[in-house]
Amino acid sequence: MASTLIDSVIFQGIFSSDAMRQVWSDENRTQKYLDIERALAIVQGRLGLIPQQAADEIVSHCRLDQIDLGLLRQQTERIGYPILGVVSQINALCRDKLGEYVHWGATTQDITDTATVLQIREALDIVDAELAGISAAMARLAREHRDTPMIGRSNLQQAIPVTFGYKMAGLLSAIERHRQRLAQLRPRVLVGEFAGAAGTLASLQTGAMETQAGLCAELGLGQPLIAWHTIRDNIAEVGAFLGLVGGTLGKLSMDVKLMMQTEVGEVFEPYHHGRGSSSTMPQKRNPIASCYIHAAISVVRQHSAALMDAMVADHERSTGPWEIEWIVLPEAFCLMAGALKQSRAIVEGLEVDTAAMRRNIDMTHGLVMSEAVMMGLGKYIGREYAHDLVYDICRLALKEQRPLLDLLCENAEISAHLDRAALARLCDPANYLGQSGVMVDRVLASLG
Repeated sequence: MASTLIDSVIFQGIFSSDAMRQVWSDENRTQKYLDIERALAIVQGRLGLIPQQAADEIVSHCRLDQIDLGLLRQQTERIGYPILGVVSQINALCRDKLGEYVHWGATTQDITDTATVLQIREALDIVDAELAGISAAMARLAREHRDTPMIGRSNLQQAIPVTFGYKMAGLLSAIERHRQRLAQLRPRVLVGEFAGAAGTLASLQTGAMETQAGLCAELGLGQPLIAWHTIRDNIAEVGAFLGLVGGTLGKLSMDVKLMMQTEVGEVFEPYHHGRGSSSTMPQKRNPIASCYIHAAISVVRQHSAALMDAMVADHERSTGPWEIEWIVLPEAFCLMAGALKQSRAIVEGLEVDTAAMRRNIDMTHGLVMSEAVMMGLGKYIGREYAHDLVYDICRLALKEQRPLLDLLCENAEISAHLDRAALARLCDPANYLGQSGVMVDRVLASLG
């Protein structure tokens, strides 16, 4: 009985992905608990802190198929945490009371936090792969449309020409920065936790730091310098990272939505029969993937803030802030997986209408070239005077619905310095793309 969009049989493929849902599933979380207890027994057996016979026995039972999840639910509801239930079940499975050595010197939060880090590692791998796919698709679009003119917009108004490749390269540069951030945060975040009741490892009189080092090595995690039971910047950083990625995906979806408007029609989400259609208006083709992205990343952003709240923890073991992470971290990753999946589908199959882009540049009959004209005239009559002169001519062009070029040619002050051919060159959008192409090339050249 699913009650959220993430687990909904109907919506789960839209707002998340099967791979990410598996990472944060009860089964995978419980398996991570078992993996940690297994690794702990191996290390402590090797160090002689527990009998090798006990270590072998514990290891033999650290398998998900030996855990009764129904019983674990009951134990968790009674105790308040699942770890003791897992430990109790392993203990009961072991012969000759050898299970008494399971969880030796550990505390509930050690196992819980380390399991969360292991899940984060798997989740970040999924995010990284999706970002790589989005990067590749954006690079292709930037390369193909390096010199494709389109109108740049400011305050939703037509500004000056840019290129569609320039627009894509700007988004691509952000995606690449996110990939760099992900690589940089891994060593800070992928760190295990084994510190005991209040973080001092007083539960182990000998071999404490050796156990910690061995456990982290066995799990492929970094060893912490000091306990982080209530120092949660590492988890909050993950949330902040997801929020930043979501912001860029939201920017992509916003531009696609605006460019898909009937009056604009410059790009379209990939076509699939019936997708984005209306139940009453057969002509409509809604930006459906972009809508899903917008909704998902908006919730992720709130979850990022909640993870900041979880940093405000009391003393050495907290009373409530920790559990915030249990609620929002899985959902943030699952929603991000959905947003990434939808974004990748958009950029990999984006339909680009270059004719519409040119049509929209030309719809003002040259007014969008007013800055180019002003700068061209500035060297003869001064930039500020040229601005005021061209401003007045633009108002006249709007009033009379005439091409800017014709009015420029009719002005005696202007024609004294520039003939019609020179003015036509100033009014040609292809001649006023600035360094768009150079910037596209720089972004593409930076790709690894």
